[in-house]
Amino acid sequence: MAFTSQYFTADHHFGHALMLQFRPFDTVEEMDRCLIETWNSVVRDGDIVWHLGDFSYHDEARTKAIFSQLKGRKRLVLGNHDLDNRGDVRKSIASLAWDQPPMHYAECKQDGERVILNHYAQRTWNASVHGSWHFYGHSHGRLPEYGRSRDVGVDSGDVGYAPATFRNLTAAMRDAEIVS
Repeated sequence: MAFTSQYFTADHHFGHALMLQFRPFDTVEEMDRCLIETWNSVVRDGDIVWHLGDFSYHDEARTKAIFSQLKGRKRLVLGNHDLDNRGDVRKSIASLAWDQPPMHYAECKQDGERVILNHYAQRTWNASVHGSWHFYGHSHGRLPEYGRSRDVGVDSGDVGYAPATFRNLTAAMRDAEIVS
């Protein structure tokens, strides 16, 4: 059995033209292509990718076409753009072959440590007083890290638009804990 890695990411907003105001791309097609390429440059077919919301703004057919190009077993923690105005999962998102049904909240273990996953940043999270970690999206790199909590979205300056591993995401935070 091949070694499986887990990756974390958020806020791809495939097809969302508004993102061009904040990202260095001229067209949605260029942005989508870059996001697909950077994803596939790190993720292998059997790896698990936790996507913490706001996956795609495209219609069902284009969203499915992009999804099928992305490597890995994809899991979705729902973001505000993954839901319709009634709060239901958008059809273009619900119809995808997720590794698990999309959810509003998740937890996983990495390197023996508990990781709390949500689309939104939280000041406190499950088991935070016991050293758990909290990964989120939504803020597009505009919120500073807080304790063991950080933005893992593609717009965070240290991820280069690619999904990242737990160790990569927490390395600088661990160094800061040692210094403190």
